[in-house]
Amino acid sequence: MKKDFLCTLDFTKDELVKMFDIAKDMKLNNEPYSTSLKGKTMALILEKPSLRTRTTFDVGIQQLGGFSVYLSPAEISFGKRESVHDIAKNLERMVQGIMLRTFSHKNAVDLAKYASISIINGLTDYSHPCQAMADYLTINELKGDFKGLKLCYVGDGNNVAHSLMFAGAQLGVDVTVACPSGFEPNLRAYLDACEAAKATGAKIEVVNDPNEGVKNADAVYTDVWASMGQEAETAARKIIFAPFQVNSDLMAKAKSDAIFMHCLPAHRGDEVTDEVIDSKQSVVFHEAGNRLHAQKAVMYSLMK
Repeated sequence: MKKDFLCTLDFTKDELVKMFDIAKDMKLNNEPYSTSLKGKTMALILEKPSLRTRTTFDVGIQQLGGFSVYLSPAEISFGKRESVHDIAKNLERMVQGIMLRTFSHKNAVDLAKYASISIINGLTDYSHPCQAMADYLTINELKGDFKGLKLCYVGDGNNVAHSLMFAGAQLGVDVTVACPSGFEPNLRAYLDACEAAKATGAKIEVVNDPNEGVKNADAVYTDVWASMGQEAETAARKIIFAPFQVNSDLMAKAKSDAIFMHCLPAHRGDEVTDEVIDSKQSVVFHEAGNRLHAQKAVMYSLMK
């Protein structure tokens, strides 16, 4: 039976932990996995620009013995040039998996509904589960067991915030989202995370004061204030989000050994200062590198 990777909530805690174990094993020694996806091809559909997502999926499947084919917006235009249904029915006959990086989450849901092959969510406007996998892999490597840890996300309650809440709730990590009033995470996402947290005892909360949010945080995380598709709001958001900048003063309010995280790309001088992102506390490039290993584990788990 085919399995899709649209959201971490579709997997059990044990399944997620197993993927982390596979990712760490691959990172240590890829050789045993180097032919695991031999002869298999993944279509990479990217409607949004990408550095990390495209590179890590492209390189990742090759390191597992498979191939990738990149399909740009010029080739794929959901609902315009061709319907999602027809795209799914074509590609399921040509490739063994699809990674989709798109705007509408419905595109990913529909593609998974119609295709008989595995669909991996490489980013939608609702969630970014592959990023969360890399993030929690990084936290696990640097902080050890998840239980008792606190992550504070500072900024817009966006797709990254949603996925951090979801996976944190499943793994037993307390997650606080600190955002301006009116920019909180989607209510459904928050409630789903709270429901998942019941099994692990994790605390999921949303606050409007970043200073309160980062108290006792083991990890402080931020993202751009205006995501792709929100460029017209950039100037207004800069004013609203200015008090939520992650700078040395805010980091000082977290635990002394707190790490700084960012999904990248970063707008230096906006959501984070140079002195924080370039500090010894920053693990942003470690985190970016872990996209490769986390996603290899996802591909291996779904496509082998």
